Amino acid sequence: MKQLPLAIAPATEPGFDNYIAGANAAAVAHLSQLRASAPPVYLWGPRGVGKTHLLRALGAQRQAQGERVGWFDPTRPLPWTMDESWSLVLVDDCERLDAERQHAAFALFIEANALGVPWVAAGAQPPVDLPLRDDLRSRLGWGHIFALQPLAEEQTRAALRREADRRGILLSDEVMGYLLTRFERDLKHLMTLLDRLDEFALAEHRAVTVPLLKKMLAEETGA
Repeated sequence: MKQLPLAIAPATEPGFDNYIAGANAAAVAHLSQLRASAPPVYLWGPRGVGKTHLLRALGAQRQAQGERVGWFDPTRPLPWTMDESWSLVLVDDCERLDAERQHAAFALFIEANALGVPWVAAGAQPPVDLPLRDDLRSRLGWGHIFALQPLAEEQTRAALRREADRRGILLSDEVMGYLLTRFERDLKHLMTLLDRLDEFALAEHRAVTVPLLKKMLAEETGA
């Protein structure tokens, strides 16, 4: 019987300081300096470019300043109501909002605008291509729109290396090459894989190597 790992590094909370911007530096700069009554912002891009990370980083920044923030996504139960004490409204995964939540999001944005409360939303497509009702789609395209770009390979390597160092994992070039050539390149997927590998290595009392990674994957798939 395997022993359960006891010492796993705690997850890093999303922040502007631990987001590797790459080609997205303009979006990060804009969000980190967002002021009250600022025009709305919409972030879009494929999975793994850090849309949710940036929304959570912005929310954490405001909360650290003693402000209150409203967070909405497709998993949040209805009704959605505006709180006048909020200084910011955040809406994630816009493309997955069902009809009722689209109606709620539209009403929320109208009320936030009336109160001068900025809002920032994110989705997988640009506003014009979102599978949403026309009035909500137009609201999402009102202000600043940033198309987030995936990291270049060298930046992905740097991000993985930094997270491995934080966890105390010696990530060899061989393991790094295996991860980058055989798995999806988006950073979210790779970080999740690294998290599982860290736990597996601790349970096995072995260093992180390609054979260990292969063993973990074989056990997960039952191969």
